[in-house]
Amino acid sequence: MRIAFFTPEAVPYAKTGGLADVTGALSRALCEAGHEVVVLLPAYGKMAVSGPAMEKIMPDISSHRQEGGAVFYFLHNGEYFGREGFYGSAAGDYPDNLERFAFFCRRGLRLLEQLDFSPDIVHCHDWQAALVPVYLKSLEAGNLFFRRTASVLTIHNLAYQGVFPSGDFISSGLDAGMFSVDAMEFYGRVNLLKGGLIFSDALTTVSPTYSRQIQGKEFGCGLEDILNRRAENLRGILNGLDYSVWDPSVDREIDFNYEAGRMEGKAGNKKALRDLCGLSEEPDAPLLAVVSRLAEQKGVDLIASLLPEISAKGMQTVILGTGDEKYHRLLKKTAEDHPGMVSLNLKFDESLAHKIYAGSDIFLMPSRYEPCGLSQMIALRYGSVPVVSNTGGLADTVSAENGFVMESLSREQLSVCVSKAALLYRNAEEWRRLAERGMRCRFSWQAAAGEYISLYEKTLRGK
Repeated sequence: MRIAFFTPEAVPYAKTGGLADVTGALSRALCEAGHEVVVLLPAYGKMAVSGPAMEKIMPDISSHRQEGGAVFYFLHNGEYFGREGFYGSAAGDYPDNLERFAFFCRRGLRLLEQLDFSPDIVHCHDWQAALVPVYLKSLEAGNLFFRRTASVLTIHNLAYQGVFPSGDFISSGLDAGMFSVDAMEFYGRVNLLKGGLIFSDALTTVSPTYSRQIQGKEFGCGLEDILNRRAENLRGILNGLDYSVWDPSVDREIDFNYEAGRMEGKAGNKKALRDLCGLSEEPDAPLLAVVSRLAEQKGVDLIASLLPEISAKGMQTVILGTGDEKYHRLLKKTAEDHPGMVSLNLKFDESLAHKIYAGSDIFLMPSRYEPCGLSQMIALRYGSVPVVSNTGGLADTVSAENGFVMESLSREQLSVCVSKAALLYRNAEEWRRLAERGMRCRFSWQAAAGEYISLYEKTLRGK
């Protein structure tokens, strides 16, 4: 098949979160399975690839062919994308985001024509690309170039929908009649993701449990009725993990390599992490870890409230991430109150993240909702036993066989699970067996790609 990705992010070029990991890894896995894939994304002001590595093929288009992978096409527009941030600044979202990503979607469709790349599938990711299926069913409906093209929209996080004032609708280029309750209108505003949910031929989420949860009111974010109507076209496909990046047996970012059945190196990584982060020498104490965006969704408030209790029981904690300023302040105060027991690292640091996964014993992830989550998969691979809430992709990857699952979302339940983990940690042999079971779990992109290929084929048959 010929497959075109429309995405606002992809590793290794542009990343703010897990979406970039998914599009980068999935596109490669699809190529490895024998399909022809192109990936279209904006050429932001800050790109990880530039200069000779990029080939300028048109005045406003650069390309980069990955060895054994997809061809990436970068859409240049200095007015829209030559900015410091991808979607906004410290002051908030850019007010012209609808106009920016409408341009991306329309220019991307024209580019496919210019490349003579008539796709069997256009696979669109999140609200920034959700106008593509809308355009295919409206502005491009009579275009023979796309007559065989089917559209798939992946929801990476339903909470982010691309909602704008009604006055911005004109920037979409769509007929005024499309601003209606049956299309793009959402409580008097424009909702790009809603349009994508209605007009895409197939919908996916990044885990099976999340696909079911978003059809209910608690997690549906106001779009549950549409998702229920489209339930036959909605599938949850669990993300994979790139084991070429996350493998403690060969990881160059950590001090000692190790693997299941040969765990000696983990103790050395724990000591190195404790020294690096300024924690006191507590060789018998479990070391807990958090690598996360510091936001309410991630249950950071529950973690912060539990830190004094954890520290008082002799457990140490390393936290890495950035997010909401209120959590920065709260965690700073807690770290200051517990010197040598809590290490707070308010930054993005990929190298330190590897060291934390390798050096920690227990990984905390009490998310309020989690479409998939990669951190718990990485923690499992590195023998850091996860303590998670029972939601989304966490429910699909963590069980009593490889970690601890909270019965309900509360500080009390988090405390119970951490205490259970700490108790089991005292039994070195039992703990090693639990950690090694997690290390042997596999969430491969090859398996995920197989499910996407099956979905593409089914969608094409239906079309």
